[in-house]
Amino acid sequence: MFTGLIETTGTVLAVEHREGSMRIAVAAPLVQGTVLRTGDSIAVSGVCLTALDIEPNAAPPRFHADLAAETVARTSLSLLAPGSTVNLELPTPAGTPLGGHVVQGHVDGTGTLLSLNLVDAHADPALADWWLRVAVPTHVSRYVVEKGSIAIEGISLTIARWEPGTPEGDVVSVAIIPHTYARTNLHALKAGQPVNIEADVLIKFMEQRSSLAQQALEPEFGLTVEYLIANGY
Repeated sequence: MFTGLIETTGTVLAVEHREGSMRIAVAAPLVQGTVLRTGDSIAVSGVCLTALDIEPNAAPPRFHADLAAETVARTSLSLLAPGSTVNLELPTPAGTPLGGHVVQGHVDGTGTLLSLNLVDAHADPALADWWLRVAVPTHVSRYVVEKGSIAIEGISLTIARWEPGTPEGDVVSVAIIPHTYARTNLHALKAGQPVNIEADVLIKFMEQRSSLAQQALEPEFGLTVEYLIANGY
């Protein structure tokens, strides 16, 4: 499990395409300062991957990861190239305070970055807030709640504004503080690029439980002509 609190960014060193799948090499400072072992999970721009062939003493320190065809098809990692900046997060140890929200690293799909602009165009970019707008895929829209949580490129964010059905699509707007802008890959992205979206798993869980409860109750409480007659309607 992750929290969406990005620890650092990494730089893609190499991409190897393998008949639908991929292998990437990522330069990552955290490899040198943490006990990252082969087989451990690591979130790369919000996608839970398995760290392989870790080289803590290389210059720069790096790890490799294999991307299954499903991952390539459903995430923005399919467009990675040498030089790409990616967000990195290690799993949250049990008992650690949950500072962001529950992020699984299981991406629901990709959205489209519409814009990322300064709230005050005349402010110092290093000190000012930014306004991020992303069009989310239709199948994710039902899990979007204003003031709820969403992970964009693995970053735990709060939905400041929800605008479904606009000419640009179903649009999520988020306020970005200077720290998040500087410490994540947001500053390296451009309008029109795909971004990984993971909806809040708690909303998905509630939807499932509600659906199961309705199915269980329907035989007893389903509204039928017989029910209405029996109850004097």
